[in-house]
Amino acid sequence: MSKQVEKIKELIAKREQARLGGGEKAIEKQHARGKYTARERIEMLVDAGSFEEYDMFKLHRCTNFGMEKKQYLGDGVVAGSATIAGRLVYVYAQDFTVNGGSLSETMAQKICKVMDMAMTMGAPVICMNDSGGARIQEGLDGLEGYGKIFFRNTAASGVVPQITAIMGPCAGGAVYSPALTDFIFQVNKTGKMFITGPDVIKSVTGEQIDAEKLGGAMTHNRVSGVAHFMASDDTDCINQIRRLLSYLPSNFRDSAPTIFNGDDPNRIADQLDTIIPDNPNKAYDMYDVIKAITDGGEYMDYMGMYAPNMITCFARFNGRSVGIIANQPKAMAGCMDINCSDKAARFIRTCDAFGIPLLTLVDVPGFLPGSTQEHGGIIRHGAKVIYAYCEATVPKVTMILRKAYGGAYLAMCCKDLGSDIVYAWPTAEIAVMGAEGAANIIFRKATPEERAELIDEYKREFNNPYKAAERGMVDDVIIPSTSRQMIIAAMEMLDGKVVEAPRKKHGNVPL
Repeated sequence: MSKQVEKIKELIAKREQARLGGGEKAIEKQHARGKYTARERIEMLVDAGSFEEYDMFKLHRCTNFGMEKKQYLGDGVVAGSATIAGRLVYVYAQDFTVNGGSLSETMAQKICKVMDMAMTMGAPVICMNDSGGARIQEGLDGLEGYGKIFFRNTAASGVVPQITAIMGPCAGGAVYSPALTDFIFQVNKTGKMFITGPDVIKSVTGEQIDAEKLGGAMTHNRVSGVAHFMASDDTDCINQIRRLLSYLPSNFRDSAPTIFNGDDPNRIADQLDTIIPDNPNKAYDMYDVIKAITDGGEYMDYMGMYAPNMITCFARFNGRSVGIIANQPKAMAGCMDINCSDKAARFIRTCDAFGIPLLTLVDVPGFLPGSTQEHGGIIRHGAKVIYAYCEATVPKVTMILRKAYGGAYLAMCCKDLGSDIVYAWPTAEIAVMGAEGAANIIFRKATPEERAELIDEYKREFNNPYKAAERGMVDDVIIPSTSRQMIIAAMEMLDGKVVEAPRKKHGNVPL
């Protein structure tokens, strides 16, 4: 056997060793927890045979506390490039079988390499987290590694999509990199996120709480809003990531893929002509409207479990990716509050960063009243929505279905906030406030009989779309069943929109 053949065999053996990560026993434990390994996750995510791994043979340099005996090729993270649906992506997956996926100096170097390459090549970065945090044995070297990653997360923000999947325990510094990315998926039961774990909390505060309630997927999707999507298991999470990518461009200069499903762009949605209840206080489901107007009735919810009074989702119109922001009358009557304002503002800015047009569906009676909201800073949080809409330069189409009252009407992308096209249904009520509320102010000295007549007069005069149309605040009053074709026509007309923003370093968003 020639020396060259021997060296090739040695290489093959090293590759096989690297692919085992922490070894077969550690892999068995990972599977027993209902989790796949780092390499298995990558293989499931990317196109078959497309993954090119970098730094497979890297080793950590730590000799403290017996770490020289815990050397594994690749050192706890699998990183490289691949394609998904034929599109270039960069991906890294933390390997929990190697020292619990704890971040070392070497791992940080590998992660930073793929992030730098993603920036250079203009391709999305996908991170699959399964890590206990910084490798304590390395002291500040591991901690410094997080700082380098955070810096790149921030530099890449708005340049390429950054997607994180929380597929195991993530504590301490391990949660801040995900928080800096654009989209966070969290696997139910196995994915955990917290700054300080249950044991630390108990020792410091005395509070007893388990890891799931503290930082599980349900907590972060429904209560905190830290996570944007929840998955039932690793497979579901990976399928959702692939689906999300289909709505996103590879970078801010590109356009999202156009995917036609055969739905007629001129399709009439007759059900919309009767969807608004006669009783103005009766709710209906805004999702029924979304299903009626989008391609095939399909959409992908963003933060679907958090602040349900505001819907944010991706959808397609004649094959084109569009971001939808919509009040939900079924939840809190569609009122805007602190949480839904944050949710909407983030989604608007994400869509704008990546050139995805915005469709706003309006049925909002106002901002939620009360001292809790005022003391919680609803003024500041509501301002985030206004700021996000004003700042956005993508095509913006607004459609007013029913109520559009006061400051909330303005905040939902009115003409003066830069909406390019504003449509209204005949059922639209565009006014400073509802008729009854207005009567309490304007007609407070009137008798009950006079008050009833004056309320009817106010409704006829102001609670309709025509006053706004007279003043150019509404571009057209449309038949509801034609909404789909009108939206598509408007989006196609706005396809070439170019806005030159004032020259400045950056704005000061009211965080």
